[in-house]
Amino acid sequence: MKLQDIAVRLGAELTPAEGGDAVPESEITGVAGIETAGPGEITFVANKKYIPLIRKTRAAAILIEPKFGPVPVPTLRIENPYLASARAIELFYQPPAYPPGIHPTAVVDPAAKVGARAHLGAYVVVSAGCTIGDDAVLLPHVVLYPNVTVGDRFFAHAHAVVREDCRIGNDVVLQNGVVIGADGFGFAKDAGGRWSKILQSGPTILENDVEVQANSCIDRASIGETRIANGVKVDNLVQVGHGSSIGENTLLCAQVGLAGSSATGKNVILAGQVGLAGHLFVGDGAIITAQSGLHADVAPGAVMSGSPAMDNKSWLRSIAAMNRLPDILKKLRREP
Repeated sequence: MKLQDIAVRLGAELTPAEGGDAVPESEITGVAGIETAGPGEITFVANKKYIPLIRKTRAAAILIEPKFGPVPVPTLRIENPYLASARAIELFYQPPAYPPGIHPTAVVDPAAKVGARAHLGAYVVVSAGCTIGDDAVLLPHVVLYPNVTVGDRFFAHAHAVVREDCRIGNDVVLQNGVVIGADGFGFAKDAGGRWSKILQSGPTILENDVEVQANSCIDRASIGETRIANGVKVDNLVQVGHGSSIGENTLLCAQVGLAGSSATGKNVILAGQVGLAGHLFVGDGAIITAQSGLHADVAPGAVMSGSPAMDNKSWLRSIAAMNRLPDILKKLRREP
C-alpha cells in the first residue's frame, strides 16, 4: 500500500523528512516497533521514552503528534498516533474469516434460537433456551449453558463457557478459556464448623462492546446479579467476584482480583495485580497502580498506590524515604 494512501485512510497529514521528501509513492508492507521497523514499514511514537529513537529508526515513516518539529524520516501527523497505529495494523492484517454455518459435530438444542449468518464451530454446545444474535461466531468447544442470551456479533474463541441464565450484549468478545457466570465463592459455616455452599442464583450480565481476555472469570451472584457495563475491557487472568458491578469503559488489567460485591464507576483503571477487598467502591476516573491493595472506598479521580493503598504522591514520598533508611540508620549508629 502506498504511503499516501495510508495517510488518507488514517486521516493523517503526510509531511516530508527533515531536508528531504515525503515520498508519497513509497510502498509500505506493514507496521513495526520503532526499534525494529525497516524501510518498507511504518512505525509510531506514543510514549516519550521512545523519542530518542526517532533519529535512529530505519522506518519509512513515523506516526507522530502534529506538535513535533522536523524529524529525519517522513511523518504521518495525527492527534492520537497510538490509536492510528492500531488502525494501520488493520490495513495489513486480516484475521481469519468464519463463514456462516453449523459444524456437523456441534450440538444445538432444538429449543435454541440461532441468528442469521452465525458460525458454530466443531463441538460447540448450545443448550435449551439459548438465544444467539446475528453474525455470531462460536469457535470449537464453546459451551452455552441453558437459557443464555447473546447479542449480535458475539465472538467466542475456543473453550469459552457461558453459564446458565447469563445475558451478553452486542459486539462482545470472549477470548480463549473465559468463564462467564461460574459460581461465586460463597460459603457459610454451619454449627459443626463445616463450610456450607451458598447457592449462586444470580446471572452475570455483560453489556455491549465488552471484551474479556484469556482465562478470566466473571462469577455469577448469590442474589441479584454481576454486571459488566458497556465498553469494559478485561485483561487475562482477571477474577471478578460475585455480585460485583463494573462501570462503563473501565479497564481491568492482568491478574486484577475483585472480591464479591466490589463496584467501580466509569473510566476506572485497575492496573496489573490490583486487589480489592469486598464491598468497596472505586469512583469515576480513578487509577489504581500496579500491585496495589485496596481496603477502603476510592474517591473519583484519585490515583492510588501501594498495599494498603494510599494517595500516589504520598506513596512515592514513602518509597523515597524507605530507600534512604539504610543511610539514616548508619548515621544514627555513628551518633553518640
